[in-house]
Amino acid sequence: MSGNTLGKLFCVTNFGESHGPAIGAIVDGCPPGLSLDESDIQAELDRRRPGTSRHVTQRQEPDQVEILSGVYQGLTTGTPIGLLIRNTDARSKDYSNIVDTFRPGHADFTYTRKYGERDPRGGGRSSARLTAPTVAAGAIAKKWLMQTHGVRIRGYMSQLGPIMIPFQSWDHVVNNPFYAPNEHSVPELEAYMDQLRRDGDSVGARIEVVAENMPAGWGEPLYDRLDADIAHAMMGLNAVKGVSIGSGFESITQRGSEHGDEITPDGFLTNHAGGVLGGISSGQPLTVSIAIKPTSSIRVERQSINRAGESVQVQTLGRHDPCVGIRATPIVEALLALVLADHALRHRAQCGV
Repeated sequence: MSGNTLGKLFCVTNFGESHGPAIGAIVDGCPPGLSLDESDIQAELDRRRPGTSRHVTQRQEPDQVEILSGVYQGLTTGTPIGLLIRNTDARSKDYSNIVDTFRPGHADFTYTRKYGERDPRGGGRSSARLTAPTVAAGAIAKKWLMQTHGVRIRGYMSQLGPIMIPFQSWDHVVNNPFYAPNEHSVPELEAYMDQLRRDGDSVGARIEVVAENMPAGWGEPLYDRLDADIAHAMMGLNAVKGVSIGSGFESITQRGSEHGDEITPDGFLTNHAGGVLGGISSGQPLTVSIAIKPTSSIRVERQSINRAGESVQVQTLGRHDPCVGIRATPIVEALLALVLADHALRHRAQCGV
């Protein structure tokens, strides 16, 4: 299987399966001299960890990260950083009823058609469990970006199913399990999720992520545009079905006199471009929005087929997130950090700054 590495200079290779002994990542290209230990990474993993509220999967994984290489006496050495996260709470028997059937909306069907074999335990390689190594690697990128360039990356949930969440303050994001920026929305979100779990169903979400204090000049036109690489990385996240930069699809109804961000000696007046012009960062905040589809593993019976092509009814048991978007915010932040770290190094390699 190819396609498991992201980046050109700051490269991350992800490995493992949902119910294997461990999952992890190799981070190659991290500059030497960065102060780093497990606690830097663990803080981010704890934000993504399952079992943290009644609204997410109750799989109890501590997600304790181990740094296997690339760090000596508390500093990165410039050599590959090996990260390992052991799986400790897999319940493979929960998937015995889908060994020979395909969950609607899941990768079961396509993995089997492509490879002929698949690991059905927890979704195997296609499981959202594999986002944990991404968050671990992204923690390194986030720390390097902040220390080297002052770039700050943070995200929040702006919509859960039909519920819009008006932005109120970043202060609220850390105080609820939804990463919602509005404390008044939390009771409605909780009631909605409680009913959804009783229904045995799932729903999608919208996540916003912002990179502040961005330098101008990052990005490589034409085919390695900064926004193109961001979209590529975000679409690599499980369940993502849409990515927009800046005004995104709202640009369709805007006139040029509105969408084009006017420039004054004091800076830009608006940011409809989302911090990217011609594939290169403009120095404005970089704003990204992603749409996450409903979880495919649900208790509601759905029509599908088995390996023999026969019609069957599929019901997925086990422990699953009724909305994978609830834990997606730290993952989206990590992906953006990985892309920006890569482009920061590429810009330095070409332009010397």
